[in-house]
Amino acid sequence: MGEAILDYQALQEWQQKLLDAAETVLIQAYNPYSRFSVGAALLTETGEVIGGANFENAAYSPGICAERAALVRANAQGYRKFKAVAVMGRPRDFQEKNREETFAQVTAPCGVCRQMLFEADQLSDHDLEVIMSTPDKSRIVLMSIKALLPYGFGPQNLGIDLSEFKK
Repeated sequence: MGEAILDYQALQEWQQKLLDAAETVLIQAYNPYSRFSVGAALLTETGEVIGGANFENAAYSPGICAERAALVRANAQGYRKFKAVAVMGRPRDFQEKNREETFAQVTAPCGVCRQMLFEADQLSDHDLEVIMSTPDKSRIVLMSIKALLPYGFGPQNLGIDLSEFKK
């Protein structure tokens, strides 16, 4: 899968639901420092949707992004195989702004999140789809994690057998 740029209506129903779940959970973001809310929703191979929101920290580096929050939550619930992840972010004051001054950027996973999603991709045995959106869903980018992290380095590069961890 390369890059596809779509609008919300062009998405399949399951992609819309996943993106809506990411939007729903981003209101739970704890972001007093960046004031930037991010929500992520993972779709497991069995159809469950698991969300996560960013959680910042005064020391900055101990904070966790929404994508990693969703991955850790999914793992704690016994899920390690995923079909897709949706990501949406927006400035905290987005609701208060004039809708014509919309935040026009899609939110993409940071480098650390891309690495974690790449690992999840290798556990899933298929290319993980990443759905990235603007807050108003006017621009949506679909990419595979492998396209988002070219030359990714993971367990397969190290010859690690993940079979005991695949659930």
